[in-house]
Amino acid sequence: MSLETLHKSRGGKFKRTDKKDVAAIFGAHVRVIQRIWETAMKQKGLGQEVDVSNKRKENCGRKSYDDILSLIPTIPLNKRSTIRSLAKALGVSPTTLYKKFKLNKIRRHSNRVKPVLTEKNKRDRVDFCLSMIDEATLGDVSPSFRSMHNIVHIDEKWFSMTKRKRNYYLLPDEEDPERPVKNSIGKVMFLTAVARPRFDEDGNMTFSGKIGVWPFVRVTAAAKKSKNREKGTLETKPVIVTRDVMREYIIQKVVPAIQALWPADDDGQPIFIQQDNARTHILPNDQAFAEAVDESGLDIRIMYQPPNSPDMNALDLGFFSSIQSLTDCKSPKTIPELIKGVQEEFDGYEVSKLNRVFITLQTCMVEVMKNGGANKYKIPHMNKDRLERLQLLPPMISVPPEVYAMALEMLGR
Repeated sequence: MSLETLHKSRGGKFKRTDKKDVAAIFGAHVRVIQRIWETAMKQKGLGQEVDVSNKRKENCGRKSYDDILSLIPTIPLNKRSTIRSLAKALGVSPTTLYKKFKLNKIRRHSNRVKPVLTEKNKRDRVDFCLSMIDEATLGDVSPSFRSMHNIVHIDEKWFSMTKRKRNYYLLPDEEDPERPVKNSIGKVMFLTAVARPRFDEDGNMTFSGKIGVWPFVRVTAAAKKSKNREKGTLETKPVIVTRDVMREYIIQKVVPAIQALWPADDDGQPIFIQQDNARTHILPNDQAFAEAVDESGLDIRIMYQPPNSPDMNALDLGFFSSIQSLTDCKSPKTIPELIKGVQEEFDGYEVSKLNRVFITLQTCMVEVMKNGGANKYKIPHMNKDRLERLQLLPPMISVPPEVYAMALEMLGR
């Protein structure tokens, strides 16, 4: 029912119940309709032309304070880490800034520190990215990266039993949890090795790419009796990682795991173990490593990623953070529980996610070449989940011709 029909049906008069109907028609409160009606009746009684339009003109109401937004770039970054500190620096209420944030006039940015790069570091990064381009595609308009299926990425990472600060969702009357720690939060360093997964023409997995994860620990018997355990009780203790320890782990764990898991159709093809430039890592010409490789019957070689370049390793780029977040959900209480939890999450990690990490690595290489070797770039997003569902995810990333030419020019080639 329209307002005009309702007015005529009531003989030009409205009761309170009628005003409720009008309020419902316009989606307004009944007091608003009453106030407008009273104003109209008063004007009509004085013989004036009825005008109940809004009397507020142009700039009216509470000011938007948008002019303060232009001052934000002048505030030091260390005073812009929270809305409260930024509001104090601007001399406004935190509520004012929070409203601007909800209106998307202020954005929140999470920032991580990155390694400082020298000019030589930048050139090495560009050279490394160029070395990953498939030579067979150099004649194409846009060359593509190699599949990287024959590269095993290894690295070490500390995994902790819990975080110093964690958030939980509780009921209003639920008791706050307690997380007592005796001395310090327990943690263990793990050596992890992964390669790019492989799939057949039908999309079925033929190789998971998960070589293994091994904790740097030793199980020893307690030399003395204490109030917590008897003499001879087996204890799991961390090991200080040195080059000798790393050599032992690669020879006794990584190489045998590659030998046992590597696809048979790659017989005779070289396999590269990519590591960073940590002092504890073995050298490419390590004699003990060469002897272990000869015994395995495989062609395994050591290669280095560029210095100060964690973004050139699939583990640091995304795999480690995923495993850490999954392990946090287990809340281990002891070192053996932590080790078991990390191994379970490693074994259960989705192979498709690991494959997408290698695709992301190639997109990052494009950004590195585009930025002249610098690490000041945002990780590109190409909606890999959707492309994978549609079976449109590219196996390799193409390099734009102008980016490839820019990289060659930087290196003087």
